Amino acid sequence: MADAPQALQEGDRRGRQRFVAKRRGTHCFWVQCNGQREPLADLSLEGFAVAARIECEGVFAVILHRAGVPDEIAATARVANCFDGADGPQCGCLFEQFEGDGRERLHDWLVAHVIATASVPITEADAERIVSGPSLI
Repeated sequence: MADAPQALQEGDRRGRQRFVAKRRGTHCFWVQCNGQREPLADLSLEGFAVAARIECEGVFAVILHRAGVPDEIAATARVANCFDGADGPQCGCLFEQFEGDGRERLHDWLVAHVIATASVPITEADAERIVSGPSLI
């Protein structure tokens, strides 16, 4: 995690902005792990939150999917914490490594997501700053 923001390296769990993984109330991002596919609660360049019913331990392989697009991103992740979320127990996971250009494609996915879900008009440059910048909360 050498390229992680300093806040995350120092223990702050929100080094970068997390984005709710829904668009207009419908799930738009999923993770596949050990043959299980689950909708994500949130997603960022650093990790994701998913229902705790997904069975993954240690460092594990994941494949990210998004609605309506045949593209997928392969990575490895690890569980950083578990907590009671609004929809029940969740696990917060951090990405360890991306396969190929996965990190760059995830960045592009999130920029498109920010533009599509913004409640006010937003430029691509603004969306890129939001995705790449520090957490706003």
